Amino acid sequence: MLENGFADIVILMTLAVALVATFRRIRLPAILAYLVVGIIVGPSVTALFTNADDMHLLAEIGIVFLLFSLGLEFSLPRLLAMRNLVFGVGLGQVLLTSACFSAIAFIYSAELPAAIIIGGMLALSSTAIVIKQITELGIINQQRSQLAISILLFQDIAVVPLLIAVPLMGSDSDANLSVALGLALVKGVVVVALLLSIGKWLLPWLFREVARTRTDELFVLTTILVVLLAAGLTYVFGLSMALGAFLAGMMLGESQYKYQLEADIRPFRDILMGLFFITVGMQLDLSVMLDHLSLVIGGVTGIMIIKVIMVRAAAWLARCESQQAWSAGIKLCQIGEFSFVIAALAARHNVITQEQSSVLVSMGIISMAVTPFLVSRSWYFASKIAPARQLNQVADTPCVASQPQAGHVVIAGFGRVGQSVARMLKMEGLEFVVVDVDPIRVHESRSAGEPVIFGDASHKDILQSAGVATAKLLLISFDRPDVAAGVINAARQLQPELQVMVRTKRDYELEGLYAAGASQVVPELQEGSLMLISQVLHYSGVPMSRILKRVTQERKGRYDHLHGFYPGETTEISYGTEDKLEFIHAISLPGHAACLGKSISQLTVLQKRVSIRGLRRDGREVSDPDATTRLQAGDVLIIAGKPRRVERAERYLLEGT
Repeated sequence: MLENGFADIVILMTLAVALVATFRRIRLPAILAYLVVGIIVGPSVTALFTNADDMHLLAEIGIVFLLFSLGLEFSLPRLLAMRNLVFGVGLGQVLLTSACFSAIAFIYSAELPAAIIIGGMLALSSTAIVIKQITELGIINQQRSQLAISILLFQDIAVVPLLIAVPLMGSDSDANLSVALGLALVKGVVVVALLLSIGKWLLPWLFREVARTRTDELFVLTTILVVLLAAGLTYVFGLSMALGAFLAGMMLGESQYKYQLEADIRPFRDILMGLFFITVGMQLDLSVMLDHLSLVIGGVTGIMIIKVIMVRAAAWLARCESQQAWSAGIKLCQIGEFSFVIAALAARHNVITQEQSSVLVSMGIISMAVTPFLVSRSWYFASKIAPARQLNQVADTPCVASQPQAGHVVIAGFGRVGQSVARMLKMEGLEFVVVDVDPIRVHESRSAGEPVIFGDASHKDILQSAGVATAKLLLISFDRPDVAAGVINAARQLQPELQVMVRTKRDYELEGLYAAGASQVVPELQEGSLMLISQVLHYSGVPMSRILKRVTQERKGRYDHLHGFYPGETTEISYGTEDKLEFIHAISLPGHAACLGKSISQLTVLQKRVSIRGLRRDGREVSDPDATTRLQAGDVLIIAGKPRRVERAERYLLEGT
């Protein structure tokens, strides 16, 4: 039994990996791949998993995490900035579309609760697909895209009351629906007040203490625990677990830990949401879809046309420009991923039948499949629908003042060095964003108005939140080469051509950081030496032009003349530095030295291990010894290299071994 279950899971994972990769290659959303996997392993095809309820708990936790992420994105400042569009066009679209589809469903013999849920379900669009598509197309800042985002934002808000209403409508109680909704509202107020109180007084202290431990595992575990506890609290009050997760996200959405929380929760959310959509696909009855194929095809066509018209009508009420509204409507005419969530929930609570759920899911799959094409061609279709006289009135200016940063500097680490750089950038009027993992420092600097994000800069999601994909420069100001290599790798994935500057204290870390992908490495010891040298040369009468030229040459040559030093009695060599430090050593060649009579060019074995810095003969320095210069007794050869190599090179010169 156990072996069969394990084999089934392996097959499920293999199918998921193969289909997600295939769908992404043909530019279709991963959600469709998960749905197809569910169809394949479900009772309609292979019957690998005959009961979707076996995975229901894990799938529902995926919904919880999805709503938590939605709560993190629910920013009150952003909502206020877009309030005219969100509560104007967004509210109008949801109400008009819900009313229209509810009326149609009621006319076709659906009961009133089912008609209301179907109407609300079909009013939703796919936030994940639309946002990803317009981001990839680079049109997210255009007015039509901002209009679509505003509608999506209100739709995301409308999901919460729908999730509350579904279990109430499926209840066997004889109480009036309005009474049940009123009771749910009272419970909701109590739960919201309780959670907001916890969020204000307890959670900041909790995450501050957890962040101080600098333990990634503890931070992730605490985040998961908070989400599940919030979801469990609302469940105890008879409300949706997703509502609790949404409120938990809202509580933490304005905190300094927002981006790190989002980065930590995303892997769990994506995997469990994939599992949820697989369970949705398993519930799809292919025989029902084939029996109602004409209804599915006609329904998809009708739904998409009606949704476009409803968006245009809502935009007209808000006095938005015609062509922009048509373009936004075409982007949003599909059925959204939250519609699958509501359909599955409604079927589970017997608000709609399994047959109705299968038909709606079938419509959703088809509408989402054509969405990438519609989004990419939405402006073309809008220009055909809108009157020709309005074509020259297009404005790509965003509807809100807030703009994603571009051409700014991202500073990883906000210690003394990072803060000094930030002050200079501010004095020059240059924009920057800081990422730091110290909770106290982040709190202090954010209170002072600094643009600081709490999070681990080696996480790609954190760097994406800081705008690395559109940044001009990434400065890694902390002195941890191992972590810096991870930050460089994550940044290169977001922007391969990004200029990355790294600060380090030790010069022997240079090559490793350059190998990791750094554009410029600035070692403090060498730079401090250069500044001191510049002052010495200046006071010695050397012209400033020559000093600047010398400094520039050293930097371009990666400080070639500044590496290595003569060790002394106080020089400390640890286990970690003995193979990294570079020593300079003078070797006197006696009359019995094995290398006498050989030219420098013949010392190939020596030159592979160390570099020859100079040669002294008869008490005078040969500044640039020629490759043909032959070594003589009494010469002093100056070499540089790592301690062990210097020792071996001396043995080779003297003994020939």
